[in-house]
Amino acid sequence: MIGLRYKSHPWHGIPIGPKTPEVVSSFIEVIPSDTVKYEVDKLTGYLKIDRPQKFSNIVPALYGFVPQTYCHDSVAEYCMEKTGREGIVGDQDPLDICVLTEREVTHGNIIVNAMPIGGFRMIDGGEADDKIIAVLENDEVYGKWKDIKELPSSVINRLQHYFLTYKQLPGEEPKCEITHIYGREEAQEVIQRSQADYETHYGDLEGALSLTLFEAFNFSQRQQGILKGLE
Repeated sequence: MIGLRYKSHPWHGIPIGPKTPEVVSSFIEVIPSDTVKYEVDKLTGYLKIDRPQKFSNIVPALYGFVPQTYCHDSVAEYCMEKTGREGIVGDQDPLDICVLTEREVTHGNIIVNAMPIGGFRMIDGGEADDKIIAVLENDEVYGKWKDIKELPSSVINRLQHYFLTYKQLPGEEPKCEITHIYGREEAQEVIQRSQADYETHYGDLEGALSLTLFEAFNFSQRQQGILKGLE
């Protein structure tokens, strides 16, 4: 009933979906026409302005995150396993996702169902910062592609260029590195690891909330009993 009365937090309150990791719910924060980068405020769940887009950088797809995921130890371990590097940590954010579609979407702050087809193994300042690449479920054009290797190279290059430069000012040393472009199976593995990290870090939030509400209800019942006894 509370879910009907109050808006759920996009990160914690939106289910990832029953068909994960083949199809995942995705919360879209930024669309290609946005001139500033929006992101969800972790405390309130509302969109906030993170920063203006730098120079001519335009996000080339719907961009957001996969709810109820968290990039921490398990995601970092997988990154180190695949790169052969040490000392990498998770970025402690929900898992980022780009969703390709032939349709023009006019605003963010929406939920879409997306089919992961691959991803970029990105490292940002020593942190694992994977970018899952997906296609909108049932999309008339992109929906036919099942793996990132089927995408035109121009689309992949455009996505890579954005993520390698979206934080960089002219004259600065590159902050981000893409070590690998991986396919659908590895993307699904990253998603499942981010789910495991979320479960480890946050546990069963819904169960904890239900227990808290049950205890509050019992307290209210006891309080009413006490007040009646004083009449």
